[in-house]
Amino acid sequence: MQTTLLQTKPLIDINKLNLYYGAFHALKDVSLTIPEKAITAFIGPSGCGKSTLLRTLNRMNDMIPGTRIEGSIAIGGTEIYSNDVDVETLRKKVGMVFQQPNPFPKSIYDNVAYGPRLHGITSKKQLDEIVETSLKSAVLWDEVKDYMKRSALSLSGGQQQRLCIARAIAVNPDVLLMDEATSALDPISTLKIEELAQELKDRYTIVMVTHNMHQAARVSNQTVFFLNGEVVEFSETEKLFSNPTDQRTEDYISGRFG
Repeated sequence: MQTTLLQTKPLIDINKLNLYYGAFHALKDVSLTIPEKAITAFIGPSGCGKSTLLRTLNRMNDMIPGTRIEGSIAIGGTEIYSNDVDVETLRKKVGMVFQQPNPFPKSIYDNVAYGPRLHGITSKKQLDEIVETSLKSAVLWDEVKDYMKRSALSLSGGQQQRLCIARAIAVNPDVLLMDEATSALDPISTLKIEELAQELKDRYTIVMVTHNMHQAARVSNQTVFFLNGEVVEFSETEKLFSNPTDQRTEDYISGRFG
Protein backbone atom coordinates (compact mmCIF):
# COMPACT_ATOMS: atom_id res chain seq x y z
CA MET A 1 0.00 0.00 0.00
CA GLN A 2 1.28 3.46 -0.91
CA THR A 3 1.66 5.60 2.18
CA THR A 4 1.71 9.39 2.06
CA LEU A 5 0.93 12.48 4.09
CA LEU A 6 -1.48 14.30 1.82
CA GLN A 7 -1.35 17.77 3.34
CA THR A 8 2.24 18.36 2.16
CA LYS A 9 3.65 18.34 -1.35
CA PRO A 10 5.58 15.11 -2.04
CA LEU A 11 9.15 15.33 -3.32
CA ILE A 12 10.34 11.71 -3.11
CA ASP A 13 8.19 8.87 -4.40
CA ILE A 14 9.30 5.32 -3.57
CA ASN A 15 7.23 2.62 -5.22
CA LYS A 16 7.39 -1.15 -4.57
CA LEU A 17 11.10 -1.01 -3.81
CA ASN A 18 12.94 -4.26 -3.17
CA LEU A 19 16.67 -4.35 -2.51
CA TYR A 20 18.90 -7.40 -2.32
CA TYR A 21 22.48 -7.78 -1.15
CA GLY A 22 23.28 -11.01 -2.97
CA ALA A 23 20.66 -13.46 -1.71
CA PHE A 24 19.71 -11.30 1.30
CA HIS A 25 16.41 -9.46 0.86
CA ALA A 26 17.15 -6.20 2.72
CA LEU A 27 14.17 -4.05 1.68
CA LYS A 28 10.78 -5.61 1.01
CA ASP A 29 8.16 -3.91 -1.15
CA VAL A 30 8.68 -0.44 0.32
CA SER A 31 6.29 2.26 -0.92
CA LEU A 32 6.45 5.77 0.54
CA THR A 33 6.11 9.37 -0.50
CA ILE A 34 8.26 11.84 1.40
CA PRO A 35 7.10 15.47 1.56
CA GLU A 36 9.31 18.41 0.66
CA LYS A 37 10.69 20.95 3.14
CA ALA A 38 9.99 18.82 6.19
CA ILE A 39 11.96 16.39 8.34
CA THR A 40 11.15 12.72 7.90
CA ALA A 41 12.72 10.33 10.42
CA PHE A 42 13.40 6.62 9.86
CA ILE A 43 13.35 4.61 13.09
CA GLY A 44 13.59 0.93 13.94
CA PRO A 45 15.97 -1.62 15.48
CA SER A 46 19.46 -2.25 14.09
CA GLY A 47 19.45 -4.07 10.78
CA CYS A 48 15.84 -3.20 9.95
CA GLY A 49 16.64 -1.48 6.64
CA LYS A 50 16.39 2.21 7.54
CA SER A 51 19.98 3.14 6.56
CA THR A 52 19.75 0.91 3.49
CA LEU A 53 16.70 2.83 2.29
CA LEU A 54 18.33 6.18 3.06
CA ARG A 55 21.33 5.23 0.92
CA THR A 56 19.14 4.30 -2.03
CA LEU A 57 18.08 7.95 -2.25
CA ASN A 58 21.49 9.03 -3.56
CA ARG A 59 22.52 5.61 -4.88
CA MET A 60 25.22 5.01 -2.28
CA ASN A 61 24.29 1.32 -2.38
CA ASP A 62 25.63 1.22 -5.95
CA MET A 63 29.08 0.93 -4.36
CA ILE A 64 28.24 -2.37 -2.62
CA PRO A 65 28.93 -5.44 -4.80
CA GLY A 66 25.97 -7.73 -5.34
CA THR A 67 23.33 -5.04 -4.78
CA ARG A 68 20.18 -5.47 -6.87
CA ILE A 69 17.16 -3.15 -6.87
CA GLU A 70 13.61 -3.64 -8.12
CA GLY A 71 10.89 -0.98 -8.13
CA SER A 72 11.34 2.75 -8.51
CA ILE A 73 12.43 5.91 -6.72
CA ALA A 74 11.56 9.29 -8.20
CA ILE A 75 12.86 12.58 -6.79
CA GLY A 76 11.16 15.67 -8.13
CA GLY A 77 9.59 13.49 -10.82
CA THR A 78 12.91 12.05 -12.07
CA GLU A 79 13.41 8.29 -11.80
CA ILE A 80 16.86 8.16 -10.17
CA TYR A 81 17.67 4.57 -11.18
CA SER A 82 17.10 5.31 -14.86
CA ASN A 83 20.10 4.53 -17.05
CA ASP A 84 20.36 8.14 -18.22
CA VAL A 85 20.68 9.60 -14.71
CA ASP A 86 24.15 10.97 -13.91
CA VAL A 87 24.97 9.75 -10.40
CA GLU A 88 27.31 12.67 -9.62
CA THR A 89 24.56 15.13 -10.52
CA LEU A 90 22.14 13.17 -8.34
CA ARG A 91 24.51 13.36 -5.37
CA LYS A 92 24.79 17.11 -5.88
CA LYS A 93 21.01 17.35 -5.47
CA VAL A 94 20.86 14.78 -2.65
CA GLY A 95 23.56 15.56 -0.09
CA MET A 96 24.50 13.27 2.77
CA VAL A 97 25.89 13.62 6.28
CA PHE A 98 27.24 10.44 7.87
CA GLN A 99 27.34 8.99 11.37
CA GLN A 100 30.97 9.93 11.96
CA PRO A 101 32.02 13.45 10.97
CA ASN A 102 34.21 13.05 7.87
CA PRO A 103 35.79 16.38 6.92
CA PHE A 104 38.49 16.24 4.26
CA PRO A 105 42.08 16.71 5.50
CA LYS A 106 42.01 20.23 4.08
CA SER A 107 41.36 23.72 5.43
CA ILE A 108 37.92 24.72 6.69
CA TYR A 109 37.53 26.93 3.62
CA ASP A 110 38.56 24.21 1.17
CA ASN A 111 36.15 21.71 2.69
CA VAL A 112 33.17 23.93 1.94
CA ALA A 113 34.51 25.14 -1.41
CA TYR A 114 35.26 21.58 -2.58
CA GLY A 115 31.83 20.82 -4.08
CA PRO A 116 31.31 24.16 -5.84
CA ARG A 117 34.81 23.88 -7.35
CA LEU A 118 34.07 20.32 -8.47
CA HIS A 119 31.01 21.64 -10.28
CA GLY A 120 32.94 24.32 -12.12
CA ILE A 121 32.90 27.44 -9.94
CA THR A 122 36.33 29.11 -10.04
CA SER A 123 35.61 32.74 -9.12
CA LYS A 124 37.17 33.50 -5.72
CA LYS A 125 34.49 36.09 -5.00
CA GLN A 126 31.74 33.59 -5.73
CA LEU A 127 33.45 30.86 -3.71
CA ASP A 128 33.95 33.25 -0.79
CA GLU A 129 30.21 34.04 -0.83
CA ILE A 130 29.21 30.37 -1.01
CA VAL A 131 31.57 29.40 1.82
CA GLU A 132 30.36 32.21 4.08
CA THR A 133 26.67 31.58 3.33
CA SER A 134 27.02 27.83 3.87
CA LEU A 135 28.89 28.22 7.16
CA LYS A 136 26.30 30.73 8.35
CA SER A 137 23.52 28.31 7.38
CA ALA A 138 25.29 25.61 9.39
CA VAL A 139 25.61 28.01 12.37
CA LEU A 140 29.39 27.67 12.28
CA TRP A 141 30.57 30.94 10.70
CA ASP A 142 31.05 32.90 13.92
CA GLU A 143 33.19 30.11 15.38
CA VAL A 144 35.55 29.69 12.41
CA LYS A 145 35.52 32.94 10.37
CA ASP A 146 38.94 33.99 11.72
CA TYR A 147 40.50 30.54 11.16
CA MET A 148 39.47 29.62 7.62
CA LYS A 149 42.93 28.30 6.69
CA ARG A 150 43.10 26.03 9.73
CA SER A 151 42.73 22.29 9.17
CA ALA A 152 39.15 21.08 9.47
CA LEU A 153 40.51 18.19 11.53
CA SER A 154 41.38 20.65 14.31
CA LEU A 155 37.68 21.30 14.99
CA SER A 156 35.69 19.53 17.68
CA GLY A 157 33.44 16.63 16.71
CA GLY A 158 30.31 18.76 16.79
CA GLN A 159 31.97 21.50 14.75
CA GLN A 160 33.21 18.93 12.25
CA GLN A 161 29.68 17.62 11.78
CA ARG A 162 28.32 21.13 11.23
CA LEU A 163 31.16 21.67 8.73
CA CYS A 164 30.05 18.51 6.90
CA ILE A 165 26.53 19.93 6.77
CA ALA A 166 27.92 23.21 5.39
CA ARG A 167 29.88 21.22 2.80
CA ALA A 168 26.72 19.33 1.79
CA ILE A 169 24.58 22.45 1.39
CA ALA A 170 27.29 24.43 -0.44
CA VAL A 171 26.19 22.81 -3.73
CA ASN A 172 22.56 23.81 -3.10
CA PRO A 173 20.93 20.37 -2.83
CA ASP A 174 17.20 19.68 -2.78
CA VAL A 175 17.51 16.89 -0.21
CA LEU A 176 19.76 16.43 2.83
CA LEU A 177 20.20 12.88 4.13
CA MET A 178 21.39 12.47 7.73
CA ASP A 179 22.49 8.95 8.66
CA GLU A 180 22.57 8.92 12.48
CA ALA A 181 24.39 12.25 12.20
CA THR A 182 24.45 12.89 15.96
CA SER A 183 25.14 9.40 17.34
CA ALA A 184 28.89 10.09 17.74
CA LEU A 185 28.37 13.49 19.38
CA ASP A 186 27.97 14.75 22.94
CA PRO A 187 24.54 16.00 24.11
CA ILE A 188 25.31 19.71 23.57
CA SER A 189 26.58 19.14 20.03
CA THR A 190 23.58 16.89 19.37
CA LEU A 191 21.22 19.67 20.42
CA LYS A 192 22.97 22.13 18.08
CA ILE A 193 22.59 19.73 15.14
CA GLU A 194 18.91 19.18 15.99
CA GLU A 195 18.28 22.93 16.16
CA LEU A 196 20.16 23.34 12.88
CA ALA A 197 17.99 20.68 11.20
CA GLN A 198 14.87 22.54 12.33
CA GLU A 199 16.17 25.72 10.70
CA LEU A 200 17.27 24.01 7.48
CA LYS A 201 13.95 22.26 6.83
CA ASP A 202 12.51 25.54 5.53
CA ARG A 203 14.92 25.26 2.60
CA TYR A 204 15.67 21.56 2.25
CA THR A 205 13.88 18.25 2.44
CA ILE A 206 15.58 16.37 5.28
CA VAL A 207 15.48 12.61 5.72
CA MET A 208 17.16 11.35 8.87
CA VAL A 209 17.94 7.91 10.23
CA THR A 210 18.09 7.87 14.01
CA HIS A 211 18.37 5.14 16.62
CA ASN A 212 17.17 7.71 19.16
CA MET A 213 13.39 7.73 19.35
CA HIS A 214 13.42 10.84 21.54
CA GLN A 215 15.30 12.64 18.78
CA ALA A 216 12.75 11.56 16.17
CA ALA A 217 9.96 12.78 18.45
CA ARG A 218 11.70 16.14 19.05
CA VAL A 219 12.83 16.97 15.55
CA SER A 220 10.81 15.27 12.82
CA ASN A 221 7.50 16.10 11.20
CA GLN A 222 6.89 12.55 9.98
CA THR A 223 8.26 9.24 11.20
CA VAL A 224 8.61 5.91 9.42
CA PHE A 225 8.95 2.74 11.53
CA PHE A 226 10.86 -0.12 9.89
CA LEU A 227 11.05 -3.75 10.92
CA ASN A 228 12.82 -6.57 9.07
CA GLY A 229 13.14 -4.57 5.87
CA GLU A 230 9.49 -3.52 5.76
CA VAL A 231 7.65 -0.29 6.50
CA VAL A 232 5.34 -1.05 9.41
CA GLU A 233 3.92 2.42 9.92
CA PHE A 234 4.32 5.96 8.57
CA SER A 235 2.49 8.96 9.96
CA GLU A 236 2.91 12.37 11.49
CA THR A 237 5.41 12.04 14.29
CA GLU A 238 3.10 13.13 17.09
CA LYS A 239 0.46 10.63 15.99
CA LEU A 240 2.91 7.75 15.57
CA PHE A 241 4.30 8.20 19.07
CA SER A 242 1.03 8.98 20.83
CA ASN A 243 -1.39 6.74 18.98
CA PRO A 244 0.31 4.11 16.76
CA THR A 245 -1.99 1.96 14.67
CA ASP A 246 0.20 -1.15 14.61
CA GLN A 247 0.93 -3.20 17.72
CA ARG A 248 4.55 -3.70 16.60
CA THR A 249 5.04 0.07 16.59
CA GLU A 250 3.53 0.31 20.06
CA ASP A 251 5.83 -2.47 21.28
CA TYR A 252 8.92 -0.80 19.82
CA ILE A 253 8.32 2.73 21.07
CA SER A 254 7.37 1.46 24.51
CA GLY A 255 10.69 -0.40 24.73
CA ARG A 256 9.41 -3.99 24.55
CA PHE A 257 12.04 -4.78 21.92
CA GLY A 258 14.77 -3.12 19.86
